[in-house]
Amino acid sequence: MADENLIEQFDLLNKLRIDFTRGDIWLEESRMLLLHASALAELRKELYESLGENRTRSLLFRTGYSAGQRDAELAHKMLGSGDPMDVFKIGPELYSFEGNGKAEIVSSEIDWKEGIFRGEVVRSASWEAESYIQQFGQSEGPVCWSLAGHASGYTSRFLRRYIVFREVECVGKGDSCCRFVGKPAEDWHDHRDDFGPEDPTTSAMESELDRLRSAEISRSHDEKCDLVGNSQAFRSAFEQLKIAAASPINVLLLGESGVGKEVFARWLHDNSERKSEPFVAVNCAAIPMDLIESELFGVRKGAYTGATLDRAGRFERASGGTILLDEIGDLPLSAQVKLLRVIQNGEVDRLGDSTTSKVDVRILAATNVDLKKAVDEGRFRLDLYYRLSTFTVTIPPLRERRSDIPLLVSELVERLSKRYRKSLRGMSDRAMDALMTHRFPGNVRELENLIERGVLLAMPDTWIELEHLFAGGILPDPEGLLLDSKGQFRMDSSPALQMAYARIFDADLPLEAHERALFELALRRSKGNKSQAARRLGLSRRQFTYKWKAITGSECNTPQDSYH
Repeated sequence: MADENLIEQFDLLNKLRIDFTRGDIWLEESRMLLLHASALAELRKELYESLGENRTRSLLFRTGYSAGQRDAELAHKMLGSGDPMDVFKIGPELYSFEGNGKAEIVSSEIDWKEGIFRGEVVRSASWEAESYIQQFGQSEGPVCWSLAGHASGYTSRFLRRYIVFREVECVGKGDSCCRFVGKPAEDWHDHRDDFGPEDPTTSAMESELDRLRSAEISRSHDEKCDLVGNSQAFRSAFEQLKIAAASPINVLLLGESGVGKEVFARWLHDNSERKSEPFVAVNCAAIPMDLIESELFGVRKGAYTGATLDRAGRFERASGGTILLDEIGDLPLSAQVKLLRVIQNGEVDRLGDSTTSKVDVRILAATNVDLKKAVDEGRFRLDLYYRLSTFTVTIPPLRERRSDIPLLVSELVERLSKRYRKSLRGMSDRAMDALMTHRFPGNVRELENLIERGVLLAMPDTWIELEHLFAGGILPDPEGLLLDSKGQFRMDSSPALQMAYARIFDADLPLEAHERALFELALRRSKGNKSQAARRLGLSRRQFTYKWKAITGSECNTPQDSYH
């Protein structure tokens, strides 16, 4: 394949979108930034003056290395069943496409199966070299560190082997071009210098950051059940939960379906004085109405046909510990009477038994229905409501704690990756963006289902992408303008125009009717001036007159005659 056709072959122009409505730039699944080169040069200068040359070089090399790996993942996705050599060639094209100057591969020796690589790339210009010369003058050594890092990261990602590119000629030190040579890291002997030695100060800072992050997401290694969140809405609910955990009070957990009421209940139990005793969760809505009393309070042998043994109910099994009555709003009135007695006296009557049993159990109730409304409608006892609602904790829906989504995603990907024995790099930018804007009617449970699907479908050692998340392949339409082959915006790719086209198409009119309407509109906007109307449609006057006759079957000698 000719190199000049690579951009067309890999359809790069249609993978770059600019959404002016949201202020986003996307290259496939990756969010990009359009920055001033002079601002990056200033940052580079500050790093150089603050950290010194060696640490700045290793930092910029690592930055480029990370960018190279992301570009390699994009190229791998675009490759499909194509020629692997094209992937090596598209690497410099991708980096140039991102505004880093033109590059040319002058030599390469690649054995993909054996992991053998030798390569040489030349750049006639480099923004890194230019900025260095402007700020410091001519250098004594190579200065295009992030470019070398990008080439290294890109090639290493594909070969699954650490490949290091080094700049052997550099415009920044007076050479005519920037020349990079790449080969396996061990062949350089001193390849560790590229990433830089381990800095004890940096390690200490990273340890402190890890400690702070752990504190921020409200997680403790002593807790058996993790609650993850840092939003104000989450913190308010969590503070209430901590107050309740330190006391024996019964708690009513309120929240929509899927917000994690059982997870909150388990955390409360695990952090209470009863943590070494049983935790029993009961979904009242999942038990048939005629069995709910026997399940909760137990049954005596012979109480009904099929009751061949004495059986303890959930309350007796939870004695000493905690019971969660989930979906308490669905509990029948007959069971509500017995529950009230348990709360008031700590006594349980087994079905068919004339004696009572004492239980010591902490009651947590949870519901997603309005219990006050249920009381007004006669479906829930008022006295029981007052007993249960002494201390309430309202768990916010996920749409009210969107800032927690990245934390939840990180925790879920880590946990589910272990379950499926799969190593993943995380969530792509576009996939995360889709999650951040999704309405989540199913709350955290829905998020967990989406992440589990993504973990299952994503290939090992890759990113979970947007197409992996949503069932049925129903993906949000990409927003933003596309570029044409000249690098100019294709205005017909704007979302507003696409919606207009869709409405016109749905009108179910023949093409001739659309064309006539468009010509008539051009004439009206041009106040009957055919030359101006033709220009609006991108036609010559002669073409306009010819097409008008073809559409209408009549001459358009005087436009005014058609509209007045």
